[in-house]
Amino acid sequence: MATQFERRPDDDSILLPAATIAGTRYGASILEAGNAIHDASTGDVIGWQEHADAAQVDAAVRAAHAALDAWRSRTPASRGKVLRKIAELLEAERAQLSAMQQRVSGKPPLEADTDVSDAIATFAYYADLCANAALFGADALTVPDDTVIAERHYEAVGVTALIVPWNFPMVTTAWKIAPALAAGCTAVLKPSEFTSPVEHMLAAIMTAAGVPEGVVNLVNGGGEVGALLAAHPLTDKISFTGSTAVGRKVMQVAAQDMKRVTLELGGKSALIVRADADIEQAIALAMGGAFTNAGQMCSATSRILVHDDVYRKFMAAFEVAVRALVVAPPWTENVSMGPLVSRAQCARVKALLDQGVAHGATVAFSGTLESACAEGFFMAPVVIAEPDAANVLWTDEVFGPLACVKSFRTDDEAIALANDTRYGLVATVVTRDDEAARRYRQALRAGLVWINTPQLIFPQVCWGGLGLSGIGRELGVAGLRSYQELRHAVVARA
Repeated sequence: MATQFERRPDDDSILLPAATIAGTRYGASILEAGNAIHDASTGDVIGWQEHADAAQVDAAVRAAHAALDAWRSRTPASRGKVLRKIAELLEAERAQLSAMQQRVSGKPPLEADTDVSDAIATFAYYADLCANAALFGADALTVPDDTVIAERHYEAVGVTALIVPWNFPMVTTAWKIAPALAAGCTAVLKPSEFTSPVEHMLAAIMTAAGVPEGVVNLVNGGGEVGALLAAHPLTDKISFTGSTAVGRKVMQVAAQDMKRVTLELGGKSALIVRADADIEQAIALAMGGAFTNAGQMCSATSRILVHDDVYRKFMAAFEVAVRALVVAPPWTENVSMGPLVSRAQCARVKALLDQGVAHGATVAFSGTLESACAEGFFMAPVVIAEPDAANVLWTDEVFGPLACVKSFRTDDEAIALANDTRYGLVATVVTRDDEAARRYRQALRAGLVWINTPQLIFPQVCWGGLGLSGIGRELGVAGLRSYQELRHAVVARA
């Protein structure tokens, strides 16, 4: 089933409605209120998106509220069959979804295809959980009173507001929608205004898979639409992925009605290369951790800590790898890194680089751009050597292709440097010493630590961080529980 977009008659560009509510599309003139959608590799306008107004956001939430009782009353196994069908249709639409990821975000083919695989795996995983009746049934509890029976059970939290970012469209959406539907919740999705076409494709797939009308609704727009959705009195839970600054605002709004929240926010993560590390492996992990998705990852390990004994060897090899990195549009042969998502994001990252250099940071080396990058939102990868601990490039989330490298002499120093941040999302350690690896796993203040592996993310393993990196966990059984309320009952024995 190929997704059919509406088109403008004059230039055949994509038209995306302001909202899709209970299966019906809403919107007036696309030029009255909305935004252009660009091809990040060329800067060309490929579509137009309307923004929902307050009435449409209200209608979307009310549609989700009206559909709630019927959806959560279905058996988990029944909901799981729908999730399984979504996974199957995603696989059938893999080529089209990957192509749209490449066109809008400029992702290299391998990254775009990996995004599709991640979404498929997430829906399949929660379909499997729905088949596990023990996760949804009541548990008997032992209490010191034989005259009563005590039980605990989990119930769908209700109507969920799902607000997703532009760096991994469809992926972060699957991380939210799949467990929400598995739990019996209904949803209103607010995609990023920069990358919404693939989210509309996913929404069409969910409808084709049998998600009933009103169970998943979609509203388009920017921060103003997200704010309306988060503040709606019939919204029971907000799941937001984005910047820490906006996450604070979401939390403040949620506090008014004590809405449940999951906040997956920023990061400023470390990759630690010990003296005994395999340098070739360390370079591969540094390249992937800093420059995948052009560095537009909350999990970017852009603070690279290298033991003094291997620092020169690492930097020499890192320079070779960075200079060899092919930065180009997705159709380029051997492309390794694509553009940033927008002209504004590209300008923001370059401004941060200029600010950091103005305050003493030294560019050790940088990569190059292919000639085909002239019109898109591209930036060459940059590596900073030994920045001051207070430099903005070391302390702040850049969200672009920039890495900082510092040397250390002892494990204590490396751990202290890695933990010297208000974020706490992930960390990577490269070492051949099992005992040292165990120590780092325990001492690093991060929600997820990788040891000698790339940034593997499985649906079975929870995702989330500490400090300014957010609240709550996505994926895994904990991801399901985040869309459920824990309840208890104490009943007199007959």
